[in-house]
Amino acid sequence: MKKVDVLLGLQWGDEGKGKVVDVLTPKYDIIARFQGGPNAGHTLEFDGKKFVLHTIPSGIFHPTTKNVIGNGVVIDPCILKKEIDQLKANGANIDENLLVSRKAHIILPTHRLLDKASELSKGKEKIGSTLKGIGPTYMDKTGRNGIRVGDLLKPDFKDIYTKLVKKHAELLKFYELEYNLSELEDEFFVGIELIKSLQIIDSEHYINDALKEGKSVLAEGAQGTLLDIDFGTYPFVTSSNTITAGACTGLGIAPNRIGEVFGIFKAYCTRVGSGPFPTELKDETGEEMRKVGHEFGATTGRPRRCGWLDIPALKYACMVNGVTQLIMMKADVLSNFEPISVCTKYKHQNQEIDYLPYSINPEDVQPVYESVKGWKEDLTKLSSSSDLPNEVHEYIAFIEKQIEIPITIVSVGPDRKQTLFREAVSA
Repeated sequence: MKKVDVLLGLQWGDEGKGKVVDVLTPKYDIIARFQGGPNAGHTLEFDGKKFVLHTIPSGIFHPTTKNVIGNGVVIDPCILKKEIDQLKANGANIDENLLVSRKAHIILPTHRLLDKASELSKGKEKIGSTLKGIGPTYMDKTGRNGIRVGDLLKPDFKDIYTKLVKKHAELLKFYELEYNLSELEDEFFVGIELIKSLQIIDSEHYINDALKEGKSVLAEGAQGTLLDIDFGTYPFVTSSNTITAGACTGLGIAPNRIGEVFGIFKAYCTRVGSGPFPTELKDETGEEMRKVGHEFGATTGRPRRCGWLDIPALKYACMVNGVTQLIMMKADVLSNFEPISVCTKYKHQNQEIDYLPYSINPEDVQPVYESVKGWKEDLTKLSSSSDLPNEVHEYIAFIEKQIEIPITIVSVGPDRKQTLFREAVSA
């Protein structure tokens, strides 16, 4: 029986997962998103075009691959419709190749309002929410009040919807927020009708039956490990399990069905929104990194905070995910940075440690750096990993020695073609 390979981010999201899924998709029969919602922004670039996917798996442009939105995902009908309209206009076969889990939860307009109201009320203590209604939707899910895709097909769906909206309206009375719900609902119900027209499946049966038939499946994660609700930098985290275990609960597959775990990381670090970031550069180097790397959020457009690679955090992410192969993104961005610093330890409670402690707030940890020689060459035109400068090979070797996991792919640009394989990737 085949196993499910998992691909996920090892930092605070924005690692480049969408591009790599798109590159690896020809090796797989099914790509399945297992958590998160439209707070994700997976960017694909090919043939001179750029697409940002928020809910739909990143294999959607490959004509023979099925794309599953799993039960662990939360879906905004308005955003999904806009995404589908754009994809259809560019040749994606949505009718044949997109399938939606009956157990996936729906984001209501009032979820977005609650998200906005909650974030505004926190003032300086805000967590950096994307205001997409993700948190309130997951709260209703765990509170056993949520509306699922399967509910959309029930004859009393409108009653179910109205009951939950009334509850949300009572909660909104505690906040000073003006809104016009009827305007938001017009677009929402158009999106609902679109979802009802899609292939709605019991995704846990679909995935497991596919494995029995010998089909290959790649589970696509959203956000990043350090944003995991349990293992991330709480409370500055997302509302779902972004780690490998989330693929089990988000798709309905057993732990012993997990195969390869591809962990994606940038050659440096970025973070959007609030929260601790030990290696953040608040100087000209950080500004240059942001400029060269075009570090602005794919979903929000917000400028990303930038800093050097953090080895203790990366080791931690690899540990909790069971990573088997590493994929290093944006190596080209570090061209002309000399030297390159890498955080290999923290100063914590008057001693040096090489692991992620309970708190990585600035008052608790300070990064300890080692210097690695940089490279002056433009990497974006390279077509083979053997053509990489010696300094890049040395940087890769330095990381592999620290993490003890092979780096099998190096990305040197946003396009599909700017992907250098160092070893064969299974499927």
